Amino acid sequence: MQRFDREASTFDQLPHRAKLAGEITQAMVEEFRPGSECDVLDFGCGTGLVTLGLQPFVRTILGVDSSAGMLDELALKIADRRIANVSTRCAEVEKGDVLEGSYHLVVTSMTLHHVPQIEPLLRQFFRILRPGGRVGIADLDLDDGLFHADNEGVYHAGFAHAALRMKMEEVGFVDVRFRRAAEVVKPVPSGASRAFTIFLLSAAKPA
Repeated sequence: MQRFDREASTFDQLPHRAKLAGEITQAMVEEFRPGSECDVLDFGCGTGLVTLGLQPFVRTILGVDSSAGMLDELALKIADRRIANVSTRCAEVEKGDVLEGSYHLVVTSMTLHHVPQIEPLLRQFFRILRPGGRVGIADLDLDDGLFHADNEGVYHAGFAHAALRMKMEEVGFVDVRFRRAAEVVKPVPSGASRAFTIFLLSAAKPA
């Protein structure tokens, strides 16, 4: 959390972050086709790049993050743009905070690899989803730990689809499917550039 508080004011300044968020948002809109009756929770929303990308398509969206600094940046955007259907909440699920509410769609983008134990979080997602609701998880394919220049707070070097599918099904999700959401080309320690791929997992809570 402290790392993201430190980075909050300059987080949006790296061009690849806005591009990545835009590609993930587009993939989510195409996959879920949210509408004017859709209530959404965006977990690990950060400064709101995906939250505000989804905002025009939905009835309400709650941005949840463990970093108060990140949420302050999102709050400034909400106020500046006079957005009425976006709210925020600071929650640290690793310290026992519980997600609340009832949603048609729960999304999370590039956050799961920062969560030490993902099963309890997936169970929280399942609990707050309405019957028939869906979850959308955008995160890294296996990356050998090279995506981040600094792996402080990084607990998973990407995810294997088969293993993540199994965890989702153990929690109770059905209709688990994957698609490619985005690609990021970044330099790695060898000096070469490497393409990192980001998947979008979609799964449903039984109706």
